[in-house]
Amino acid sequence: MNKTTFILSHNIARNGACEAIKEAPENYLVEIREPTRNLQQNALIHSLVAQIARTCEFNHQKLTPLDWKRLLLDAYGRIKAAEGEPLKGWGRVFPSLDHSGVVQLGIQSRSLSISQASEFVSYLYAWGADNDVEWSDKNGF
Repeated sequence: MNKTTFILSHNIARNGACEAIKEAPENYLVEIREPTRNLQQNALIHSLVAQIARTCEFNHQKLTPLDWKRLLLDAYGRIKAAEGEPLKGWGRVFPSLDHSGVVQLGIQSRSLSISQASEFVSYLYAWGADNDVEWSDKNGF
């Protein structure tokens, strides 16, 4: 039996999932979770972060969109942790392998649930408004 995914959006899918569970071999794993962010949310997040990177500096430096995404995800993760809902992988800082610095491990936007991704987009808009980000008319699309 290969991996099978059911989106529990109607009774036919729910019944199919139940049947698959009944027919699954011993020691197979069942996982029920909220789906992760969708492609549209991913595109919007990357567009907003790119606009932040074009508009803003941090520590008097221009940063890449990837650097900004990491900083913004970390800031959003700190807010979620303070609310008692830490993001998967948040708060893991380790010394670099050569012990010359530190490395933040953990939070990745692909791990965000749909609701977390929506909230992160709202966070990006709010952060941008507080930091004079120049949004394009169509958010980069």
